[in-house]
Amino acid sequence: MRIIPVLDLKGGLIVRGIAGKRDLYKPIESRLCSSARPAEVAASLRNLLGPGPMYLADLDAIAGEAPALEVCVELEGLGFELMIDAGIRSAASARQLAVELDGDLIAALETLPAPALLAELVEELGAGRLIFSLDLADGRPLAPGDDWPSEAEEIAREAVSAGVERLILLDLKAVGTGEGPAHLDRCAALKESYAGLELVTGGGVRDLDDLLALRSVGVDGVLVASALHDGRLGSEELQGLLEA
Repeated sequence: MRIIPVLDLKGGLIVRGIAGKRDLYKPIESRLCSSARPAEVAASLRNLLGPGPMYLADLDAIAGEAPALEVCVELEGLGFELMIDAGIRSAASARQLAVELDGDLIAALETLPAPALLAELVEELGAGRLIFSLDLADGRPLAPGDDWPSEAEEIAREAVSAGVERLILLDLKAVGTGEGPAHLDRCAALKESYAGLELVTGGGVRDLDDLLALRSVGVDGVLVASALHDGRLGSEELQGLLEA
């Protein structure tokens, strides 16, 4: 199971996400570094975790502004392996990102208007590069319109039927709260229902016990931010995960 650090980008800086209240997000304060500049925060996370993927949420683009391509290009130029959510709303916007960037692209439920577009993106970008994010708030899907099913399980079924092989289950209300993983049972059910599905989840992770619980239900990757920056998941805890 991979630990995937999160970079929440807003106004050119890395901010701390708390419960999805993006208008209140402030520049990150971290034990790992003294800066909120993307390259410096990313370097501090790599120093702790070693090489591997990083999840970058371009919060301005998710809100409807132009993607911060220059930041993504800079981070990729420094060797960071990005999974990028830049608010894809159309095949054209996905196409632009695919040309400009090398990383994996996230098509998030929060901004994706319909399941038909998801199927189009899988066909165009390939199931290996495209990741579908099943965005929730307190367990309820954050779908932008009525074309999506009303239940998370039905949306997951639609996504897999569309050819999705990589899925993020993310509850925004749990992000940064330190209240523990909100959807252990749902993760277990997804892995049981779709054996070949690569499943990443995030929101609320506190400590080593939470990581072990997620690993026990078959999760392939965990998105983590606050617990890393606060020191609740440090070198000792990460080594414990390897040894457990």
